Amino acid sequence: MRRKQSEAAAETPTEELHTGSGAPATGARTLEQALGLQVRSTRRSLDLTVSDLASAAGISVGMLSKIENGLISPSLGTLQSIATALNVPLSSLFASFEEKRDCSFVPAGQGVHIERRGTKVGHQYELLGHALGGEVAVEPYLITLSEEAVPYTGFQHAGVEFIYMLSGEVIYRHGDRSYHLRPGDSLLFDSAASHGPQELVVRPMRYLSIIMYPRQPS
Repeated sequence: MRRKQSEAAAETPTEELHTGSGAPATGARTLEQALGLQVRSTRRSLDLTVSDLASAAGISVGMLSKIENGLISPSLGTLQSIATALNVPLSSLFASFEEKRDCSFVPAGQGVHIERRGTKVGHQYELLGHALGGEVAVEPYLITLSEEAVPYTGFQHAGVEFIYMLSGEVIYRHGDRSYHLRPGDSLLFDSAASHGPQELVVRPMRYLSIIMYPRQPS
């Protein structure tokens, strides 16, 4: 019986493995799709309609619509006309297809030590990585509050923040509520509200803080 079950399992196609995240899957883009997205993004950044760009490039609205949706493979001549109408180099239309996926590696103990707005004596911040591109900026910090540290609940900035307590204990305030954080506890909150360590119960303490916010267009 076990042999039959094992043989049946071997004949069953292996299912694709997924993480527990609810983030949508990202598939590989074709060149046509990447070109289309870049054309549409550039057109919109210039506040042009499909009709405006099609007229300026000397092509039909239908053709431009198909190009933006990645449904056809346009000729280099057509792409050059579109690039000229957008006043951008032809090579820029291929930028999203050629972009490299961002990755930041920081060896242990080699994070960048910085002082952020509102940082007090004894508040040590070590930046553990950085993202160069994308629509969302992510800043992971290892925060250490030493024996000399004093409470500070006036931090306030855009985005959301995630805190994971590593050692020590702190009463952490967010808005009008306070939370007693011990090792293993976590807190995820809207960082537009005032927040920060209200009472340093057991010092020194360390916690991981990850701040995420929409990146401002350059």
